[in-house]
Amino acid sequence: MEVINLDGTEDTPKIILDRNNGIFEISGRSLPEDSAEFYQPVLDWLDEYGKNPNPETNFIFKLEYFNTASSKLILDILSKLEDIDNTSISWYYHEDDEDMEEAGTEFSELVEVPFEFKTY
Repeated sequence: MEVINLDGTEDTPKIILDRNNGIFEISGRSLPEDSAEFYQPVLDWLDEYGKNPNPETNFIFKLEYFNTASSKLILDILSKLEDIDNTSISWYYHEDDEDMEEAGTEFSELVEVPFEFKTY
């Protein structure tokens, strides 16, 4: 499988999807002009990965900010992860960022994937 490794910008998150090294991470700020178009390669990659996943998958979200359009796509990603056995989520948020903590809590209530909340 191809590795997705996108550097983050002011408006788009850093994304690493590397099956061989077991790295699955989205971090930074997510407010792309077209969220659906931006995240489509991630969704496609997860569809392919889900056919033959690693024995365990820990997906890291370390977002500083995301807009409403991105939140729908994050939920789409979480829904795809829900279908992959032995998947867990590490949701990182800045210790002073109650909004990001709350967002993670809300996402965790919408999908059947174990979440671990961590501050940085």
